[in-house]
Amino acid sequence: MKPYIIIMSLFCLIPVVSAQTEIISVQDLEQQRKQAVEDIERTTELLKETNASAKNSLNRLNLLSQQLMARKKNISLLRQELASVNKKIDNMSVEIDLLDKELTKTKENYAKSVSNQFQEYRTTQHKMLIIMSAEDIAQSYRRMRYLREYADWQKEEAKRITSKQNDLIVRKNEHENLRKEKQILFEQLENENKKLAAEEKEQKREVTEINKKKNNLQAQLQKKKKEADALNRRIDALIAEEIASSDKNLPPPPEATPPANTAATPSKSETAEAKSKETKAPALNRETFVMTESELKLSKDFANNKGLLPFPLAGKYTIVSSFGEHQHQELTYVRTNNNGIDIQTTAGTDARAIFKGVITRVFMMPGFNNNVIIRHGNYLTVYSNLSQVYVKAGDIVQTQQPIGKIFTDVEKGNETILHFQIWKERSKLNPESWVSGRY
Repeated sequence: MKPYIIIMSLFCLIPVVSAQTEIISVQDLEQQRKQAVEDIERTTELLKETNASAKNSLNRLNLLSQQLMARKKNISLLRQELASVNKKIDNMSVEIDLLDKELTKTKENYAKSVSNQFQEYRTTQHKMLIIMSAEDIAQSYRRMRYLREYADWQKEEAKRITSKQNDLIVRKNEHENLRKEKQILFEQLENENKKLAAEEKEQKREVTEINKKKNNLQAQLQKKKKEADALNRRIDALIAEEIASSDKNLPPPPEATPPANTAATPSKSETAEAKSKETKAPALNRETFVMTESELKLSKDFANNKGLLPFPLAGKYTIVSSFGEHQHQELTYVRTNNNGIDIQTTAGTDARAIFKGVITRVFMMPGFNNNVIIRHGNYLTVYSNLSQVYVKAGDIVQTQQPIGKIFTDVEKGNETILHFQIWKERSKLNPESWVSGRY
């Protein structure tokens, strides 16, 4: 008897759809979109709390601009997520098609194995005849082993068919879930586009109203610029004083040994003038702090936390003015230069220290109410526009400790804005590069 050729189907190696990297990417998109939605919600709440008026129309426009930016970001992320889901649907459709074809082929091979020429060997009688008709014992043994292996193969093939059927059901369910997810994302995208159109319309209306009061607005901006310049000069002067006073940390100079023979003894006025030059020269030229060992450590700790420092307030907020010089997107005649950032929040919110340090100055300034400077080694943080102050010069504060209540201007529709700065000695830094933005 010629040996039978057993046809055994192999599983196709089907690539996993989208792999782990794509899964992580989709999760990242969802996380970013969640953050964008939170930004929109916070800005919307602040817009509701801020009444429209001539005095705060520019601020409302800034809030609207922030809301539009967050909305556009959300729409962009929705489109990316939708594209990713579409790709996964297409890939899974290919996978389902391959699985379906593989299952069909496996079933056909299995059907052939139990029909036609194999049919006669299914009964015990025919199996015995095959074994007994062998030419010798060795051949009988080989036939017995073949029949046993063939029966085992049939059982395994049946299991493979069942497994493939289950895999196909799972893939089809995943495919259907992706189609539902796609529909949800598409509806969200349409809804966001409608909201964006309404917000853009509102922004245009605000711009029209502001342009009607252009002269008044320019006068307000000029006044605000003078107040900001005065604040900057005051902060710089106070830091210079701090740097000068840090000379007390310098090691004492070695005692000079007077010469054995002196030609003449200097007068009292000459001695006083020499001492004055010795003490004043370092302070006038100094641009850096003379720090103690503990201050050096504090400065290093502050620097090591760049980008991780907590926000200078808790609760709802929106940054309405960023660091540096900016041309307003909607108003060509409005150009601002900010030494820090302006953060709008809700009435009653406290400003809080972003890192442990020492209160060095508490002072008043027109347009910025109460101001607090905290020193962290050779770094300084400035908290401006406080209605109440909870600390005094010399106090040691801890990270996230409340230092004062942010001023709420009822004449400007309950506008509550914290002006926040970060300095390294006498150089201004961008606070957004240092704080985490989370609360």
